[in-house]
Amino acid sequence: MVEKAKANDSSKRGRAPSMPMARDPAAAVAEEYEAARRKGTREALELFIARHGDDPLAAQARAELKRLSR
Repeated sequence: MVEKAKANDSSKRGRAPSMPMARDPAAAVAEEYEAARRKGTREALELFIARHGDDPLAAQARAELKRLSR
């Protein structure tokens, strides 16, 4: 009976976790910035800034907005 219990424990170790690993928030923000930049519209950049105004990429988005205004 003990041997059977040990066998069950070892099979659990090899399984993948039931929850996926969390995404890196910085990578998600960077992807969102790239999508806004590729879209190249004022609205896309403004939305990025509204959502991530404190992120360093927001400064780049603001610079892109200035270039669009010219």
